[in-house]
Formats: sequence, C-alpha cells, structure tokens
Amino acid sequence: MNLPRSSRPGLDRVITFPQAAALVVGTIIGASIFVQPSEVTGQVPSVAGVLLVWGVSGLLTLFGALIIAELASIFSESGGVYLYLRNSISPAFGFLWGWGMLWSMHSGIIAVVAVVFARYFAYFAPLGPWGQKAIAIALILFLSTINYLGVRYGALVQSLFTAGKLVAVFAMVVLGFALGGRVEQHFVVPAGVSEGITPADFSLALVAGLFAFGGWHMVTYNSEETVNPRKTIPRALVAGTLIVTVSYMALNLVYMYVLPLDRIAQSTRVAADAADVLLGSGGGATMSALVVFSTFGALTGIILAGPRVYYAMARDGLLFSYFGAIHERYHTPHRAIVLQGIWASVLVATGTFRVLFTRVVYTEWFFFGVMAAGLFVLRRRGAERGYSVWGYPVMPLVFMASCFAIVIYQIITDTANSLEGLLILGAGVPVYYIWLGRRRSTTS
Repeated sequence: MNLPRSSRPGLDRVITFPQAAALVVGTIIGASIFVQPSEVTGQVPSVAGVLLVWGVSGLLTLFGALIIAELASIFSESGGVYLYLRNSISPAFGFLWGWGMLWSMHSGIIAVVAVVFARYFAYFAPLGPWGQKAIAIALILFLSTINYLGVRYGALVQSLFTAGKLVAVFAMVVLGFALGGRVEQHFVVPAGVSEGITPADFSLALVAGLFAFGGWHMVTYNSEETVNPRKTIPRALVAGTLIVTVSYMALNLVYMYVLPLDRIAQSTRVAADAADVLLGSGGGATMSALVVFSTFGALTGIILAGPRVYYAMARDGLLFSYFGAIHERYHTPHRAIVLQGIWASVLVATGTFRVLFTRVVYTEWFFFGVMAAGLFVLRRRGAERGYSVWGYPVMPLVFMASCFAIVIYQIITDTANSLEGLLILGAGVPVYYIWLGRRRSTTS
C-alpha cells in the first residue's frame, strides 16, 4: 500500500554541530595525508614551496566551504551539491553530478579507501590480493549495515573515530618535534636541487594537495538529518576545514623536520618513514595501525553521506522511486545504502574503480565551479539565506576560476584519460533526457 507523502517515515534530525564538524574532518582526513605529501614535495622540493602548496590547498578548500555554506543556508533538504546545481543552474547538471557520484566519483572513493584499509590491514595479517579484496568488501558491507540501522549510529562511529584521529595527529606532531631533535639536520633540501617553483610544478603539486582535502562538501548531503542545518552546516564547514588545514600544515612540518626533502619525495609511505625515525623499527607498525584507524573512520562518513543524494534524486523523479524509500523503523534511505554498498563492492572485486576513479574524480572540480556560478544566480533571484559568504563577489570568482583552471590543466596534461572521463559523464546526458521523457509520459 502506498502511504500519503505526509504519512511516510522521514529522516531523523539527530546530527548536531559537533557531529557535523566531525563529519567534515573525518571524511577529509583519510589516508591521503599519510602518503600524498610525497607527491607534493616531489613537485616543489623546498620547505617554502611545500608549505605554500598546502596553504593554498587549504585556502581554496575553505573558499569552497564558505560558498557551500551559503548554499546550505538557503536549502535545508538533503542532497548537497546535487540540490544546489539542480535549483540554481539546471536539473540536468544536478542529475549529472549524481550520475558521476554513483558510477564513479563517490563509489570509486569508497572502493579506494576500502582497498587502502585492506592493504594496511595486511601489514598485521598477511593477505594475498583476493584476501585484501575480501577484507575491503567486508568493510564496505559492515559500515553500510551500521548506516542502514540508523544515522545516529553512523554519526556516533564517525565522531568517535574522528576524535581518535585528531588525538593521533596531535600526538604525532608533539612527538615529532620532541623526539625529532635527535636528528642532526632539519628541513634538509638536497644539494643541487633548485628551490624555484615553476607554474607547471606548482599546478601539479596543488592538484595533489587538493586531492588530500577531498570530501569537504559531503556534510551537506545530510541536511535533513542535521539539527538546524542552515546554521549548523555552515559552522561545521568552516570549523572542520580550518582544523584539517592546521593539521595538514603541522604534519608536513613534522615530516620535513625529521626527513630530508628528497626522502619525502621518494617515499611511498612517508608517515611510516617519519615514525621509523622517531620510534625505531616499530614505527611502521604504528603508522599502519593509524592508517587502518583513519581509513575506517573516513569510510564511515563517506558511506553515510552518499545515499542521501540518491534518495534526493529518487524523490525528484531522477532515479527509480524504489531508491527513495525511507525505512519505517530505522528512518534511513536503506535501499539507496544497499545500492551504493553493492556497486562499491563490485568496483573493489573487479578492480575497475582504478580506471573510473582516476579518469573522473577531477571532474568534481568542474561541478564545484558550476556550483559557484549557481551562487551568483541565486543571489540575483534574491534567495533568502541564513549566511552570506565572505568576500563576495571576488572570493567566489577566484574559487570558480581556480576550479575551471584545474579541469583545463588536467585535460591538457592527461588528454586521453580526461576525454574518457568526460565520455563517462557525457553518457549521462542522453540518460537524463530519456528519463525526463519517461517521467513526463507517466504523469501525462
């Protein structure tokens, strides 16, 4: 029996400011900061250059957070970027964002983080390739089950693991400077290496830095489950982004304090190498445990966020209505959670997430640029907002230009993969218009 819309179960508003801020911090701090500094340092082999890249990455992320904070103060429904694109620019752009999320961007992130978890877990329990895949899939299904049973449980697990991560980062910074004094030289730049920064090198390093800040927007997907979302989400975005930026800058200072820059650039596990210097041969095990802990917490938040977009799309008639159902007992978008969990598991099992993720993830920044343009559209329409972005209109313009520059640079430097990624997204265009025609025929 179909219940009237007002009689159907709804989502529970249980996410408070501390939990929302934990969601921002927890989804950003995953595994990247423990490996990505090598990519940055390899492009800009100087202390000032490294700090500049991480500072600019944090600043651009903060700009994006401030823009999305104003958008979140206008709309209180679930859906985040999908909702903002749909209402400001076009439903087609909203659909393409959700299309990219489901098939590659978001599901790919889930698969990547789960595989990283399994690889570091294998440090303690040696596993072959299929064993690691089994662990990754088991983790996805386990965390999907927790989120299926209620957003309260997912948010609680996320908050606890985020608190643990921040304690671990703080301890690493303190121990780094306390024990790192035993190292003879600090902030060592290898001889013969130019400390000048070319625009090309800086751009490549910036892309690597921004990748480590990924996930900052996901808290907006849960607006309908957030207490007073028009105030809570903007505050959480700003606070969370600042916490992450400070943490990343501090960790990179520790890395450069105890390791020469050429070793950082060549390392595939820079945090573990730094821990080995500080703690001896047991440092690698310590850092492996931290990465396992960190990826578990990050994956909890990522799995929590995604299904709210698919639920919103189904509610708007842009996805099968089946996936717009809310569980009568647990008040979660349970079918959307199952859809996401199954597809992410398929990506892990087949290994196809590597292809999809690397070819499409950069397109997030195209949508972020369009989203920033949508802010100007909503301002012209006189949309009522509870928060006004700082530095309007200059700051949103700078952010929008940066987003499009990142995409253009990616296309120029990696044309083949970029074009294939655009084709994956472009495949959603005919699907959208077919779906639109189907919806019109069923309502006429």
